[in-house]
Amino acid sequence: MDAFLGGMATLGDPFILLMVVAGTLLGIVVGALPGISGSTTIALLLPFTIGLSPIAALAFMGSVYCAANFGGSITAIMVNAPGDPSASATAIEGYKLAQKGQAGVALGMSAVSSAIGGIVSVVVLIFAAPLLARAAYSFGPPEYFALAIFGLSMCAAIGGESRVKNLIAAAIGVLLATVGIDLTSGIDRFSFGITELSDGIDFVPVLIGLFAVSEMLEQATLRGVPATIIAYTSAKLPSWADFRKCNRSIWIGSGIGTFIGALPALGATTAALVGYAETRRWSKHKHEFGHGSLEGVAGPEAANNAAVGGSMVPTLALGVPGSATTAIILAGLMVQGVRPGPHLFTEQPTLLYAVFASMLAANLLYLVMGMGMAKIFARISLIPPTLLWPGVFVLSVIGAYGPNQAIGDVVVMLAAGVVGFLFRRHGFSPAPLIMGLVLGRMVEETLKQSMIIFDQSVAGFAGRPIALGLLLVTAIGLFGPALLRLVRRGVPA
Repeated sequence: MDAFLGGMATLGDPFILLMVVAGTLLGIVVGALPGISGSTTIALLLPFTIGLSPIAALAFMGSVYCAANFGGSITAIMVNAPGDPSASATAIEGYKLAQKGQAGVALGMSAVSSAIGGIVSVVVLIFAAPLLARAAYSFGPPEYFALAIFGLSMCAAIGGESRVKNLIAAAIGVLLATVGIDLTSGIDRFSFGITELSDGIDFVPVLIGLFAVSEMLEQATLRGVPATIIAYTSAKLPSWADFRKCNRSIWIGSGIGTFIGALPALGATTAALVGYAETRRWSKHKHEFGHGSLEGVAGPEAANNAAVGGSMVPTLALGVPGSATTAIILAGLMVQGVRPGPHLFTEQPTLLYAVFASMLAANLLYLVMGMGMAKIFARISLIPPTLLWPGVFVLSVIGAYGPNQAIGDVVVMLAAGVVGFLFRRHGFSPAPLIMGLVLGRMVEETLKQSMIIFDQSVAGFAGRPIALGLLLVTAIGLFGPALLRLVRRGVPA
């Protein structure tokens, strides 16, 4: 309780509160800009948080993460151009409501349901993360190895539609994590005589390149027609009748989003799409879907924001990212010298509860900002790309060079940008590569430790029930669908 109160008290620090307000405002802005997602922004600004305290840095990144999902719904409703991928489901019904002159109501319902979903997930995070961390105290290197492998297997479901391509990208990330001197043997691996690579490939330039630079290159190839706002309008607080109509949708979305967010690698976009499907399934007004349903806005918006808090559960409690964005936040924690895991709840509980408090504050702040400034945020989408993307590139170069003041990091960033661009052009997603890069070192370290414990015998995993169970679940998840298809083909009709 003392740690909880201490974490909440950090909001009384003017600087921490300023970071929450700035992160929330920035999150809404970048969320409303098609092409610049919350994950891209956090990757871009990660170097600038290094000089902050861990609490301030986490409060800022968590606020951006929370607000960006809501910001994406503004342009999804007003322009039919989701600013964030997680708002793609919102555009299905939201834009049709705007076409019918109900954009204000749709924006208001989006703000309220987003805040409710976000607050529900943070409350779950406050109670679930310590319980999960307490259970994780029984984890040793074999269990963490199995957990990391499970997290990598979940990359099959993140990013592109091809499971094979997603796993290939994750494998490339794992290989990148092995570059540099092996601390166990002292052997310099995959550096090809380049001195700068002997210390390994830094998280920051790779993240900036894969997200910001690759997106800039992708945008440079587009000749899109400028979006036109149907009607500038302010958000309207939903009526009591609207709340009663959408009450079930909000709670369905909140529950689905929190659950899916807690599963490694799935994230807010998946939560929003599943939330939309389940909202439609359980709605008493199915005939409205496809023609502008307010429930179709409330459900996915509650789900994608609930996924934010849910995805922080495995990230903080186990050190396994719950989404691509939390993988970047995890990298930010490591840069700050903070390693997530169960020990945080005993060694630095105030830090964790400060994160929870800042996320609660961010959810309340974007509700207020969204209701009062939706008209302004909608106009942000009209910033000319010729001004926007050169600015992003300049920030990318500064961000890559700043932490170590090394030109080599800028080269790594540019190379990662080209790789990310080629990935996008050939159906690969950069998100699994990031997961592989973040989890790769954990896989290697814990595997070496496990083999020492088992006296170099793989059979030792059979004597660790938790590790064996996680490995079996991983195998079922990877090979189960293919085996099931083979079985079905062999069964005569």
